[in-house]
Formats: sequence, C-alpha cells, structure tokens
Amino acid sequence: MDKVNVNSRVTHFKDPGSRHLSPETIKKLIHLSQEAKEQAYCPYSKFRVGAALLTHDNHMFTGCNVENACYNLGVCAERNALSKAVSEGYRTFKAIAIASDLDDQFISPCGGCRQFMREFGSTWDVYLSKPNGSCVKMTVDELLPLSFGPEDLSMKKVFDIPNEY
Repeated sequence: MDKVNVNSRVTHFKDPGSRHLSPETIKKLIHLSQEAKEQAYCPYSKFRVGAALLTHDNHMFTGCNVENACYNLGVCAERNALSKAVSEGYRTFKAIAIASDLDDQFISPCGGCRQFMREFGSTWDVYLSKPNGSCVKMTVDELLPLSFGPEDLSMKKVFDIPNEY
C-alpha cells in the first residue's frame, strides 16, 4: 500500500483488487478511524467515535462524532465521514471502519447511521473495531437486514386507498 496523496480533506491509497481489501488497507482504515476518534467533540457523553471511509477509487475520508448541547443536533462519526465524501462527489464505497474507546466489545453504528450507510448500498463492508486494532467485518446488509433503500421508492404503490372512517 503506497501513500499517494494527503491533504486536509482526503487521503488516497493504492489497494490491489476491487472487492476484497488487503490486510494492510484494512489495518490503515482502522488506524485512520482511531486517529479520527481523537478529534471527537463529545463533552456530554464522553463517548468518542471515529470513522474512516474508503471509496471505490481508494480515497479515504475520516469523521468523528460532534455533539451539541441540544442533543439531537449532534452528528455521528459515520455520517460525518459519509457527508464529507458525498460533498466531494463520491457516491460508492468499499468499506468503513468505526472506532471507539470500548475495550470489551466492538463498536457498532447506531440505527440512524446504519440507515445512512444503506442509502449508498447494502453490500459494502463495515469494520467494527476495538482500540487494540482487532475488528469484526460485516456488510451494511448484515447490520440492517430487510432494509429500506432508494430502490424501494420506485416500487409499485397502491394509490387508491379507501377512507373507511
């Protein structure tokens, strides 16, 4: 894995293969998610989360959670990374790694983040990690089975629903 380009917005790596990531790329993705966790703004929960997202052309975007005194206005690390990538024109992803300070279990994305990831496909990989770098690999579909996605909006609908009050 050769580091090609780094700036404040995106990192690019060469990774052989299109579907299966090399162990080095997975390790780097987890490492970047752990680094992103260090930037978390979480004065209320004290629960730091970082994410590193890999696009299909091997660009990596990171994100951290950003809390707000009005709790529901906070942003999760996963949605932060995805939003950064989308704002730069990316729509397809290979993988995301998620990191936290949990030592006894792997971090798992909240329901909102699972649905947010699903917007961009159900078959890409999610690496749930621990601070020691160990991880569990799942797909978005495994995290959110029987999900609702963009393709569901074009499904045939019944528009003539009788009003029986």
